[in-house]
Amino acid sequence: MSAFTTDTMKISRLLPATVAALFASLALLPAVHAAPLRIGVTPGALADSVEVAAAEARKQGLDVKVVEFTDWTTPNVALSSGDLDVNYFQHQAFLDNAVKERGYKFRSVALGVLPNIGLYSSHVKRFDELKEGARVGVASDPVNQGRGLLLLQKAGLVKLRDGVGAKGSVNDIVANPKKLKLIEIEGPQLVRALDDVDLAQGFPAHFVNAGKAQVAGAGLLYSGIDDTYFAIRFVTREDNAADPRVARFVKIYQDSPAVRKQLGTSYANNDKLYSLPWLKAQP
Repeated sequence: MSAFTTDTMKISRLLPATVAALFASLALLPAVHAAPLRIGVTPGALADSVEVAAAEARKQGLDVKVVEFTDWTTPNVALSSGDLDVNYFQHQAFLDNAVKERGYKFRSVALGVLPNIGLYSSHVKRFDELKEGARVGVASDPVNQGRGLLLLQKAGLVKLRDGVGAKGSVNDIVANPKKLKLIEIEGPQLVRALDDVDLAQGFPAHFVNAGKAQVAGAGLLYSGIDDTYFAIRFVTREDNAADPRVARFVKIYQDSPAVRKQLGTSYANNDKLYSLPWLKAQP
């Protein structure tokens, strides 16, 4: 038997052991997520900024799938069922209400953009021009109505019952010197209500999306950075809140100059219309 044949037989005997050792070593490596990180968003500033962050994440080796929803119910249903890993469309007030009503086991893991709200009018330029009995439009849903009423209180137009804060409703108004008539209107329809009321709570992003950036920037008063309770949150289930992919994506989103540029574009490059609350805690 030749030396070549003998060496070949030795190699053949070694191969099974070598392969077994290779698989054993691979089993000791950390598990790799084959599926992409799935994040649910709603159209507009949120979807656009997340798409920018997702593109940067992919360049860094983190695969991300952005799923866009057109309503405010399905993103939480999808997260609860495991079809999403994280969603990014709701503020803390909305989340608290969803958890209370549906029993979701969710956790807010990070702050995102804070869309400010404003008080708008196409009839007056100052609050003291409002006549007695003026019609004022406020959001009809309990989650956003309290926020609008707080802004009316800040403007000196009404006073709310002590302690109700952002959970206040029109029934919690204890002082209304001008006898304003509060008209409850669905949030998205407030954009169209300006001609029908004397003053209205408004969402600047809705005006921008409707092609009315000049109206968005013409509010008489805006909420601001101290309104962090209404900042959009990155929300996970309790069982995946520690997923390192989520933390990595959030960091990319919060640190990215491209994301901040996109948010500026989405809000007509007007810093009265939005805030970045995660920067508040940074030196």
